[in-house]
Amino acid sequence: MAMRGRSVPVAQRRRSSLPAAAASSPVVTGFVTGNWLVRGKDGRLTAYARCQEGLLRWTEIRSGGPDWSGPDLFPVAGLTHLTVAQGADTYVHFLGRRERRGADGVVRVDVVHAIQYQSGRPVTEWRSLGNPHKQPDKAAGFGVPAGAVDAKGTVHVFVRNSGGGLMMRREGKGGGWEPWVDLRGADLRDGLTAAVTSTGHVEVFAPTADAVLHWFQPELGAVPQRSHDIRPGPLPGSVAAVETAPGRLTCFWTDVSGSGLLCHRRGSWLVTLGGTPGDGANAVLRSTLDGYDCTVIAHRGAAGGVLVGVCGTEAESSGVWWTDAGGNSASAPALVHDGYGRVVVAAFGADGALRLARQAPEPGLVLLDWARV
Repeated sequence: MAMRGRSVPVAQRRRSSLPAAAASSPVVTGFVTGNWLVRGKDGRLTAYARCQEGLLRWTEIRSGGPDWSGPDLFPVAGLTHLTVAQGADTYVHFLGRRERRGADGVVRVDVVHAIQYQSGRPVTEWRSLGNPHKQPDKAAGFGVPAGAVDAKGTVHVFVRNSGGGLMMRREGKGGGWEPWVDLRGADLRDGLTAAVTSTGHVEVFAPTADAVLHWFQPELGAVPQRSHDIRPGPLPGSVAAVETAPGRLTCFWTDVSGSGLLCHRRGSWLVTLGGTPGDGANAVLRSTLDGYDCTVIAHRGAAGGVLVGVCGTEAESSGVWWTDAGGNSASAPALVHDGYGRVVVAAFGADGALRLARQAPEPGLVLLDWARV
């Protein structure tokens, strides 16, 4: 990819498979969506996954690594899905879909919420946010939550309802929660993505069979409203959004028809990026490389390896430089800057072990070998 007369290389210093490791205990049985790899106020990284008993957490012992503690287990029964959202205050919010069977044999579905205030500190108790459906059959069809935290620290929860529309519940004043609000929409699938701009506005992207549906806040604190639909449709769960200019998000997704990666932002044309992404989520991170404003993209490729690409921010049409970072990943990868500002790529292997590769002190984006946590 040429940028201003020069190129930014993307490379793996020595390509290698993710190292083999013995099975860990407790066993990872599910992966977390959203920001499952985060940086705390103290610069330490934290990673999350699910197990049969609840939430698993790994924490850097010191900013920049390389040593980690964990996994720590935080029990919560009945989780079928879990997502993570982090606010500007670095508080980490957990939003889970929970199923519990009552004495009458009926399975009850609700959304639960908990918070981690600091790296390595305990998680608060899990609080139920309920379910807007009163009838058991409709309640059972309630979808998978996505979350975003605005500039004031207000948590917004979005879930597909049983009729295929979008529901929202958010924190109110005094620590309470406002009632569920129906944001409409139709034929939504699970795999919602919520994001916040630096101006504090919340936006939501939702997959349907043939489009990405988009909601945005016309002003701070407002109820999100529908924008224009974006076509073609995404592979559910593949939409990722990153702020590429003040108050402006660019979303990336995998074309469900198999043409590769696409991106779009309001007021611009659709850009086809190609590639061979697999069926997982895309991770996107804005980063400065060799003095240039770049967007880094990572996803699990069709062959199972982690693919990492770099393009100029809001210059995607000029091309993306891709590299196969090696290894076989069972989860969608995550991207974050560590306490030293280095790009970190992380993923869980087929054995449930967490691995990561950090940016090397070289021009462009060169990744060191994968390290097992």
